[in-house]
Amino acid sequence: MMKKTLSIASLLIAMLPASQVMADQDIGCGFGSMLFEGKSGVAPKVLGATTNGISGNQSFGITFGTLGCQANGAITSRARLTTFIDGNMDNLARDIARGNGETLATLTEVWGINEADKASFNAMVKQNYAVIFTDLDVNSEVVMTNLNQVVANSELAAYTIA
Repeated sequence: MMKKTLSIASLLIAMLPASQVMADQDIGCGFGSMLFEGKSGVAPKVLGATTNGISGNQSFGITFGTLGCQANGAITSRARLTTFIDGNMDNLARDIARGNGETLATLTEVWGINEADKASFNAMVKQNYAVIFTDLDVNSEVVMTNLNQVVANSELAAYTIA
């Protein structure tokens, strides 16, 4: 019964348009941001970020413009891109290894890759998986640096983040 109630509540929250919910600037958008909305302090922020990170709902929210996320918003700063990677590290690693997937598609949107270049980007990151994910304990900052370096050394160098 409890599981069904949580599923229904999650679905209803996911259906809220982005304009009705604002994401916390520190922990980004997602269910954790909504769950701890209005709370202050370290504990709620850590719990909210953890909820956003482990539940994988940030990719869904960004893709569909729900959970306080914006589907068509441009993230231009390296810090925000790193935050996205941090919250989606496992799914992103899986998608990069395959060369496709929802999280990789969201990364290309967040990165600002044009539609015509997405296939090349996906193939390039797949080919450079070992360069991007150097070991099992790699962190999001290193992945961002490695991704950016791979982009800088490719035909897609125009997308390099300064």
